[in-house]
Amino acid sequence: MTDQHISPLDQARILSEALPHMQEYDEETIVIKYGGHAMGAEDTAKAFARDIVLLEQTAINPVVVHGGGPQIATMLKRLGIQSEFAAGLRITDAATIEIVEMVLAGSVNKQIVGYINEAGGKAVGLSGKDGNMVKASKTTRTMIDPGSNIEKAIDLGFVGDPEKVDLTLLNQLIGYELIPVLAPLATSKEGQTLNVNADTFAGAIAGALKAKRLLLLTDVPGVLDKSKKLIPDLSIKDARKLIADGTISGGMIPKVETCIYALEQGVQGVVIIDGKMQHAVLLELFTNQGTGTLIHK
Repeated sequence: MTDQHISPLDQARILSEALPHMQEYDEETIVIKYGGHAMGAEDTAKAFARDIVLLEQTAINPVVVHGGGPQIATMLKRLGIQSEFAAGLRITDAATIEIVEMVLAGSVNKQIVGYINEAGGKAVGLSGKDGNMVKASKTTRTMIDPGSNIEKAIDLGFVGDPEKVDLTLLNQLIGYELIPVLAPLATSKEGQTLNVNADTFAGAIAGALKAKRLLLLTDVPGVLDKSKKLIPDLSIKDARKLIADGTISGGMIPKVETCIYALEQGVQGVVIIDGKMQHAVLLELFTNQGTGTLIHK
């Protein structure tokens, strides 16, 4: 249905129905993680930017955290840098982290900033390194060596897990009509740049800000049950059960674990939604129907 077919009266009614939702989120902070996969085509990214500006106009404080996996992979390929993988995770060596930083804090970050500003917002592009916002420690993972069946530690290189979030810089921006757009890079105690998983980074930021909502925009409709139907809402206890019995599997496990972590840090609700769906953010926040899977305490 295109806008041309909606009568002005219907448009007014739709706006009016959004009021209680707007009141619920008035002056609240909402962290939105925008995945590299969710960006997709230019028009999708521009529509997302407009929705973020709309949130800011309705006295909501949006904070955007973005990924950039596909964009990093494209750039590494263009530069002929081969990536090694262990247990399905990219090993980020010194040559790779340079490109990761260039793509995340550079091209992807500034593209989103540009789209938000073009839509009439005032976006500020930063990474977790700015203002010492996010300190991280090197991620360690273990894998079972197929030959010897012994569990071995794998060094993923310049990859980190957030340890400490300093809100000094964000507090200067939030509530002043400025929209922070954050690239998921952090600094280690030794001053090294570390690449942080964007979901984990968004969870740490949302937890530190005690955000009302954390929205994880991804390329799936949400958490699905055994028969692949969307589960509209889950408590932490339900979510843990579904991980234990294998209903939640693969890449959805770390996503849901991030949700649980954020809730334990004081975020009120976390929603996993399909970022490729038009106006996913507005549907979730401003309509009775909502979308995706809401995870709560």
